Amino acid sequence: MDIRVDNLQNPLVVALLGAHLVDMAEHSPPESVHALDLEALKAPNVTFWTAWQADVLLGCGALQETSLSEGEIKSMRTSPKHLRKGVAANILERLIEEARKRNYSCVNLETGSADAFKAARLLYERYGFEYCEPFNNYTKDSHSLFMQLTL
Repeated sequence: MDIRVDNLQNPLVVALLGAHLVDMAEHSPPESVHALDLEALKAPNVTFWTAWQADVLLGCGALQETSLSEGEIKSMRTSPKHLRKGVAANILERLIEEARKRNYSCVNLETGSADAFKAARLLYERYGFEYCEPFNNYTKDSHSLFMQLTL
């Protein structure tokens, strides 16, 4: 699996991110969808990675710098044909590794509270993320759960 920084130009990546936004909208009301769109993922404080096997897109994930000491995991998505193959775990490991290189004290994330997000929550728990109060500009929301990994 080749995990690399991506420039968000490949049509396969654009399609995966489009499907990600549609899926988020299907499982949460609009005010509770915090996924970044394509343009927001191009912001200078966001680094976006994709995972590939030859020319097959396996998944993606991003790390948004929210301060000099903290980051936020964004846009974690595995291509449907590659679920349960360790793609998300490998991407998450890469994001955590990068956060450590940047000397962040912690990494935060927001995920959904619906059953559709259960696999994601279990993955984050397995990597040591703990539930926490809303961070940055988030507010309490019955459709969102907040997690933090202290580094």
